Amino acid sequence: MKYAIVEISGRQFWVETGKYYDLNRIPTKLGQEIILNRVLLLNNEGEILIGKPYLEKVKIKGKVLEHLRGRKTLVYKMRPKKKTRKKQGHRQELTRVLIEEINIY
Repeated sequence: MKYAIVEISGRQFWVETGKYYDLNRIPTKLGQEIILNRVLLLNNEGEILIGKPYLEKVKIKGKVLEHLRGRKTLVYKMRPKKKTRKKQGHRQELTRVLIEEINIY
């Protein structure tokens, strides 16, 4: 099984080929290819490569499937005994990316 651990927008994801992942919004067009080059770890059929901090010889090719918004999270702030309440909702802007291949150069 081939997988990699990639850093994207400050977060780390365990990615495999043929699966899709929801990442923070990437300002690209639909159907466009993107290359993820911040690879921290690669498991190539049992052979493990660890970067210091990144692997320069590994590139991951993905395709932007759609732009969407995540589930709504509620933020509620209240100060006790002050009659101060604030209710706010947030929906994160996301991009769905399909991982097509993991290449070692």
